[in-house]
Amino acid sequence: MTHMEFLKKFKRFNPFESSLGVLGFFLVALCFIGCFFFLDYRAVSRGLSTRALPGSLAWLGSEVSPLSSPALPSSETVVDGLPEFLEEGGDGCNVFDGAWVWDDSYPLYQSQNCSLLDDGFRCSENGRPDSFYTKWRWQPKHCNLPRFDAKVMLEKLRNRRVVFVGDSIGRNQWESFLCILSSAVSNKSSIYEVNGSPITKHTGFLVFKFRDFNCTIEYYRAPFLVVQGRPPPGAPKNVKITLRVDEMDWSSKQWRGADVMVFNTGHWWNYEKTIRGGCYFQEGKKVKMEMSVNDAYKRSLKTLLDWVASHVNMRETQVFFRTYSPVHFRGGDWKNGGSCHLETHPELSSLPVSPETWPHMKASIDVLSGQSNNSQAMKLDLLNVTVMTYRRKDGHASLYYQALGLGPAPLHRQDCSHWCLPGVPDSWNELLYALFLKRESIHTRNSTEPSAAQFKEGNKKILNNYGDRQTTTLVVVPVKAVKHIAGSQERHLSDECISSFSTDIT
Repeated sequence: MTHMEFLKKFKRFNPFESSLGVLGFFLVALCFIGCFFFLDYRAVSRGLSTRALPGSLAWLGSEVSPLSSPALPSSETVVDGLPEFLEEGGDGCNVFDGAWVWDDSYPLYQSQNCSLLDDGFRCSENGRPDSFYTKWRWQPKHCNLPRFDAKVMLEKLRNRRVVFVGDSIGRNQWESFLCILSSAVSNKSSIYEVNGSPITKHTGFLVFKFRDFNCTIEYYRAPFLVVQGRPPPGAPKNVKITLRVDEMDWSSKQWRGADVMVFNTGHWWNYEKTIRGGCYFQEGKKVKMEMSVNDAYKRSLKTLLDWVASHVNMRETQVFFRTYSPVHFRGGDWKNGGSCHLETHPELSSLPVSPETWPHMKASIDVLSGQSNNSQAMKLDLLNVTVMTYRRKDGHASLYYQALGLGPAPLHRQDCSHWCLPGVPDSWNELLYALFLKRESIHTRNSTEPSAAQFKEGNKKILNNYGDRQTTTLVVVPVKAVKHIAGSQERHLSDECISSFSTDIT
């Protein structure tokens, strides 16, 4: 072909004629992809939830088994056909066996309206772009939980004390509790820290008073629950500090007399925060150099139970122990690049999880199940949040724990332990609220029953003595043994029960 012929053909060439089909396809594909970015997430989750039928369902790569039947609700706070937990029909309900469901009526409060929050928990204000993590509600499989009514709770707590004791995850829950309650108080200045201390991270304690109700909501920092102090004379040189696993924390004198106590520990019970740093375990005046972290943890839990048995009147005080809150670091841990910032929805699978996954959970179950002869310890409420919390990989502070203006944290310094607020700890407190009200209703129900009733059957008189029913057993977790709490959520066992309010453990 000559140069002249090539130029003639080039002049006649129209690129748009040959590329029109390609261009059209590109534009359609672009619009289609854009739909995925701008599609309302809530509509997707609601549609899948309300159409869910018995069987499994694939959703964003997660397989959802029929954990709740009927189909999981979206915005409704109750499931038709299920009993209310606070009614007698809900007495046999295991409130820890359930699923996370989308609910547009949540959260219970907004972080910008609550001044009682650390900056590190204000994820939305710190730049987190999504708010999906605030919209999930815990739905038990066999009953409906009451929505946390802050006005009702404040009236119940009038002239009372609520004490939270534990680590920074316990503080996470405490601040959630404060914000929920404060949402019902119009005069925010009537809520104040009794010593004038700001709500910032520190090593002591904070006591917030709700003046109009004369109640206090208190937090005591005790990450191990037991005393941490100097080693005894003659201890090996590598022992820099000891945990006295047979003695409760110094602040325990201040906990006494509370009407509600909420304990937690676990996140500090690891090799990194103990033995590696020269922190060993002590019983009496002797340092137990060979004691493992797990054995020391169990020993400290036994010390807690012994303290409760000897210092707490369980007829007047309701005591909770909240189980371990799982972390969700991927590709490392908190100090070497672990991340969770890309997680935006819960794990909706209902596959059973082994208690071996969390040694701290298994240890607490082992200790509590071994206290069958301790009647006081057996009245302890186990706030068993481990499995439900394990599914909430989306709820952590991740990159958004730095105060507004500082921007997201570096990718290699993420927080996948603590929780955004509002968020997951609000659901722990809704469970606490439900168990608290259940106990109140049981006591009210018992106070209206006669102390003794006589019945005649032919010539026989049967005396049915109710005199000792001040701690009537309420079945909360219907399982055969304590260890089932940490086991498969799918089992259906016999009538032996773990109780919240009498001779067993939730």
